[in-house]
Amino acid sequence: MTIAAPTAETRWRCTLCGNLTRFDVTRSARVVEYLHFDLAGESKVEETEVLSETLESVRCRWCNAVDQVELVARPGAEESTPESAGEEPGA
Repeated sequence: MTIAAPTAETRWRCTLCGNLTRFDVTRSARVVEYLHFDLAGESKVEETEVLSETLESVRCRWCNAVDQVELVARPGAEESTPESAGEEPGA
């Protein structure tokens, strides 16, 4: 089972215990990294481009439930949109 990642308008919530803050996430990612090596041979990642990413599972840290996480609206997410604040988009 895969789950969608949280967005600016959503967050994760455990359906069993209600946890909103602590999760263990197993993911697979395909990335391109730009490595900079100093003269001593030590490397540092200076740029990362994520080509693809898959969230494989999410486990609740509080109750240890596996794949019992749902996406729910963030508090105040609907108030932060320009339309609900009485502003026109792009204004």
